Amino acid sequence: MPLDKRLKGKRVAILAEDLYEDLELWYPLLRLREEGAETVVVGPGEAAEHHGKYGYPVTVDKAVRDVDVEQFDGVIIPGGYAPDRLRRHGAMVKFVREMAHHRKVVAAICHGPWMLASAEVVAGKTVTCFFSIKDDLVHAGATYQDAEVVVDGNLITSRQPADLPAFCDAIIAALGGEVRCPTCQMVLYRGQPWD
Repeated sequence: MPLDKRLKGKRVAILAEDLYEDLELWYPLLRLREEGAETVVVGPGEAAEHHGKYGYPVTVDKAVRDVDVEQFDGVIIPGGYAPDRLRRHGAMVKFVREMAHHRKVVAAICHGPWMLASAEVVAGKTVTCFFSIKDDLVHAGATYQDAEVVVDGNLITSRQPADLPAFCDAIIAALGGEVRCPTCQMVLYRGQPWD
């Protein structure tokens, strides 16, 4: 299968609210589209468009009330200040919790793991996050690891925008794609880590 279509047939929700970290929403969205996945921007329902910390807009494809976990293979929670706003919406928290309980890929970066704490899906898991919310994750029962990406079952977490390449590689691998060495094209990782 061509490298640019490894995720053909996969559907991934990307959660959006105002003040998302621009790179942490757009980089995974475009990277997964390059791999053939369908991406769906899901918002809490109050707005048709949200703006990142630096003003870049994203159009909401669906309100959370109009989606179901069975429609998706994974969900991505970008950071910035958006996760603090997202977790104020019970339906958004419920969606993340159900995705985790259905063993779908749940990926959160930077402040995104706040949603994992609110969804009560980190107890007994190893995660990473932006250092300032480390205590929140630990108090929610997680073990914190300072690493560019941490995969624990179906949960994938990263710390910051600089970690986006490793974060996206882990998401692609978890969705059933292959991660290859950019130099020699040797397969470094394939399939879902919790199989």
